[in-house]
Amino acid sequence: MSAVSLFRPFKGVRPVPEHAAAVIAPPYDVLDAKEAREKAKGKPFSFLHVSKAEIDLPEGTDPYSPEVYAKSAENYNKMLKNGILKQDNKPCYYVYRAVMGDHVQTGLAVAASVAEYDKNRIRKHEFTRVDKEDDRVRQIDALNAQTGPVLLAYRQNETVDAVIKKTVSAKAPAYEVEGDNKVIHSLWIIDDDGDVKTITDEFAKAEAVYIADGHHRSAAASRVAKKRAAENPNHTGKEDYNFFLAVAFPVDEMKILDYNRLVKDLNGMDTDDLIQALAQRFVILPKDKTPAVPVRPHSFGMYIDGQWYLLGLKELPDTDDPVKLLDVSLLSDLVLSPLLGIKDPRTDKRIDFVGGMRGLKELERRVDSGEMKVAFAMYPTRMEDLIAVADSNQVMPPKSTWFEPKLADGMVSNPI
Repeated sequence: MSAVSLFRPFKGVRPVPEHAAAVIAPPYDVLDAKEAREKAKGKPFSFLHVSKAEIDLPEGTDPYSPEVYAKSAENYNKMLKNGILKQDNKPCYYVYRAVMGDHVQTGLAVAASVAEYDKNRIRKHEFTRVDKEDDRVRQIDALNAQTGPVLLAYRQNETVDAVIKKTVSAKAPAYEVEGDNKVIHSLWIIDDDGDVKTITDEFAKAEAVYIADGHHRSAAASRVAKKRAAENPNHTGKEDYNFFLAVAFPVDEMKILDYNRLVKDLNGMDTDDLIQALAQRFVILPKDKTPAVPVRPHSFGMYIDGQWYLLGLKELPDTDDPVKLLDVSLLSDLVLSPLLGIKDPRTDKRIDFVGGMRGLKELERRVDSGEMKVAFAMYPTRMEDLIAVADSNQVMPPKSTWFEPKLADGMVSNPI
């Protein structure tokens, strides 16, 4: 057990309540420049002017050019100067609640320790790409702030829960706004010194927390911290740059949706050949016109030639490796690679991925259009699977998890 806390409070930069609805925006990495430009049209305070500043430059501008990061900083500082954004006077924690339909998750916006991330107490489950890390490093450096939160998961803590519940029941949120997909985002401030200390102390006891989404943001924050420490002769480790913006939710409140697969062709086989080959490893049940929705792990839906099939794996591989037992690994190892010839789903242009928010009708549409030949509907990866992989210091295959609801940008930022 460590005496060092994973989290500390921070002086958040956030919209003043009357402008919150105009500021809050989708996360920077779910929109391309064209979509962002359209969504920010007529909205001068939209945080997209900070997170996707290429929308304020000529169309076709390279989103990784120095001009974009400079424009991002200009827009951010202008919103501060004009009072659209304000910084809190004292370090706080923030309760962040996201409501999507019947699903509610309530957690904490925190400053998470880079040092504990580097020690793997803040655990990863994905590889990162250097170009994506570079982008976030430049963004953080240009703004002197982290504006895109890392999504974390922590094991339930009754003491922390009690502080959150007390805060939410005692007062109205500082603001509550509707984001994309009708998700309601709400923020409360925890500024009571006793409550702040309680949260910090409880996360000093935690063995680990887990990155759900935001591996590039956390990796970039670590790089910025190392760079700034090297440039600071009086570095102590307590400076704001030694922490990164995160929103942490209890594991059992988080929602992972299916992340489905589409393949362009059958690698020289016809449909009968594929079904015959699949029958070696799977029990195959044709469905009528209804989609074959997997209702348990190790089962898959398949859509081909206008027909849905439910595939049930006959026998699991003889292994304790948590990565090998993931459904995305089983599909890859038993079907995509040996039968359909897709050896590396990261680079193969014959495969595509569709997040569960789009629904299985999107799989039908793309197969029926002739664009794709076959689709596979997945059972969602479970949080316990993610934790098992992270605890074993391994990484998941690409496109293993699709978390919903997404965190909004602009709710609160962490100046460094």
